[in-house]
Amino acid sequence: MNAHPLLEAIQTPADLRKLSRAELPELAREVRAFLIESVARTGGHLASNLGTVELAIALHYVFDTPNDRLVWDVGHQAYTHKILTGRRADMARLRMKEGISGFPRREESEYDAFGVGHSSTSISAALGMAMAARLKNESRKTVAVIGDGAMSAGIAFEALNNAGVADTDLLVVLNDNEMSISPPVGALNQILTRIMSGHTVNVARKAGRNVLKLAPPLLEFARRAEEHVKGMISPGTLFEEFGFRYYGPIDGHDFDALLSALENLKAQKNPRFLHLITTKGQGYPLAEADPVRYHGVGRFDSGKGVETADKSGGKRSYTEVFSDWLCDMAQADARLVAITPAMCEGSGMTRFAHEFPKRYFDVGIAEQHAVTFAAGLACEGLKPVVAIYSSFLQRAYDQLVHDVALQNLPVVFAIDRGGLVGADGATHHGAFDLSFLAATPNLVVMTPRDEAECRRMLSTAFRLNQPAAVRYPRGSGMGVAPDADLSPLPIGKGEILREGKDVALLAFGSRVAPALAAGEILDATVADLRFVKPLDTALIEDLARRHRLLVSVEENAIIGGAGSEIARKLEDLGLFVPFRRLGLPDRFIEHGEQKELLAELGLEAEGIVTAVRQMSRATCAQR
Repeated sequence: MNAHPLLEAIQTPADLRKLSRAELPELAREVRAFLIESVARTGGHLASNLGTVELAIALHYVFDTPNDRLVWDVGHQAYTHKILTGRRADMARLRMKEGISGFPRREESEYDAFGVGHSSTSISAALGMAMAARLKNESRKTVAVIGDGAMSAGIAFEALNNAGVADTDLLVVLNDNEMSISPPVGALNQILTRIMSGHTVNVARKAGRNVLKLAPPLLEFARRAEEHVKGMISPGTLFEEFGFRYYGPIDGHDFDALLSALENLKAQKNPRFLHLITTKGQGYPLAEADPVRYHGVGRFDSGKGVETADKSGGKRSYTEVFSDWLCDMAQADARLVAITPAMCEGSGMTRFAHEFPKRYFDVGIAEQHAVTFAAGLACEGLKPVVAIYSSFLQRAYDQLVHDVALQNLPVVFAIDRGGLVGADGATHHGAFDLSFLAATPNLVVMTPRDEAECRRMLSTAFRLNQPAAVRYPRGSGMGVAPDADLSPLPIGKGEILREGKDVALLAFGSRVAPALAAGEILDATVADLRFVKPLDTALIEDLARRHRLLVSVEENAIIGGAGSEIARKLEDLGLFVPFRRLGLPDRFIEHGEQKELLAELGLEAEGIVTAVRQMSRATCAQR
């Protein structure tokens, strides 16, 4: 028997539009069941996608996609969109190597109007598309979907500020999954939204304004009166001030309310804003009860739910090492304060937030603000620690340079997810941090090879009177248990881990372990450089004078990375020993398992051995 008869008949949104409105709730039920089954097999973002099933169906039902442009923010909530646009079978390889992405991608489907992965970009992109339609005299609608969390980012408000006066045909849909509405309020808001989004009311508004323009004081009085009345019954005054017509909030799981509002709003051409209330994890009780745990999940048994068993083989993750260090250092030094841009759980700050609530600051999805906020704290004698993912730090590079480094302020950047992160792919790989960090004056940059070194580097960074970054990868390290103390490392000093001959491998951070394995096969010297900035000049000079070939190994873009700094240092020293760099190539790396991707790129032990042997043969041939 066909488990999902309505869903399996849909290959494109055109098929969806053949259904009656009465069939849509059953379709939503089938989509939810399919989502739970599918994500349980592949892993992915579950709770947020369960919360937007009705929204995705309604948008494709009402709007003529792909001619009408639909822009999703972040993409955590776009799985139903993918399923309805011809990729249902492809969900079996979601986020796997050579499978479909976990986020919308222009290369993947004509229905993916804009490629996303980082938060808060949808309104800006959609405004650009709407403006292009106007300039090209094309008849199409543009819709931006954005979450309430994403509204904390400055770029979202920059876009609203621009869009409200741009006179474009743009609809912004706010998917608010943090609020709840009691039944009476929900019913009232649905009625108000139907009335306020309808043609009659909008014609009356326009006619009223035309009359009142003849008496400007009356027009201003009417405008303010309308704002005050609406402010008492809805939270829309802010968006009205930006120049949008605000409608809502309505229940984002009620097809009657949702379709009525979207159909009315489709007929309009001014900037308008629809506020929906949804529930993360809707329809799956385990995800509804714990949406944080079910935000991003690995493979799991959909009947039993996500298990919490330790799958690390007993090793501690770098995030856990950071968490313990943060609390220990906070206990030792009252000046420590910690900041996260909406990544408390992911960055390992949950324990700190509980034990030191007055010294914990979650600033929301606002990376630029997080860094400059830290700079302000540092100006007043506090010691801020900013916990941030590598790819998210890219959004605050200007603030890192101008507000922290230029003023030489003692801010610690605990940079998680440095290097390849796996299934989230190109938008989340931390591929560029060593390049842009190394180019920043006053900044000390460290890369730990294991858990113990990570803890010592964090202590080193904290004790400096200048900005410092400790960059560590996703997952666990080599299994080296950290000491309980908070002792620092000597600045700019690397360490030789294995003495060999002919070839020296100069490794950084996560690539030290595979370099050691390769060194055993090659009988090569292996050094953990530890510091990207300042480099250990004496160690590099010593290795260059004692070996016929130097090879750097890093999990960062090869252009401008740690290897480039070694090359510059060798040039400064006047040493022209053969030198090669191994790192991430000059292209965006697709999604897949971390070790699978690293092996493909030649950054695991076997690849390092192959590359060194090829380099050795080439060097000998040149001689």
